[in-house]
Amino acid sequence: MKKVIFLSAIMCLLAAVPSFSQKYKTADDTIKLNKEYLSLSYDIADINLQLVKVQSKMPDYQSKANKTNNDAQESAQKSSEQASKATNGKMKDAKKSKKEAGKALDNAEDAKDARDDVDDQNKKIAKLTDKLQQKQAKLLELENMRTAIRSLQH
Repeated sequence: MKKVIFLSAIMCLLAAVPSFSQKYKTADDTIKLNKEYLSLSYDIADINLQLVKVQSKMPDYQSKANKTNNDAQESAQKSSEQASKATNGKMKDAKKSKKEAGKALDNAEDAKDARDDVDDQNKKIAKLTDKLQQKQAKLLELENMRTAIRSLQH
């Protein structure tokens, strides 16, 4: 019997914890709550705008990455072909081979940079999405506080 009373008392306390942890509790706090709510709404709109901008640029970055990757592969193939020609011992072929190898290296670096840009965009999208989810959770929390205050007024 003592355990049942003890457990029911703990359950009542746990049920009351959210109301104690609530930042805004009274009707006098509604002005502050509304101000924070409005500020948070603006923040969410701004983050949404940033997210749309970053996402709209993503196809361009992916297209560039694909193009530079293809260019790098073609350059590597040409370099390989020129290197096999240079094995006959002619100085002219060796110089061409060196030049083609340099181009292939430059194109490979460009391809790597383009892939890094795509990765950076993906990180920005993930960061903005996470930030947006946090702000939306906070907005929901404020909405719940607003509802709790309204229920106390009636």
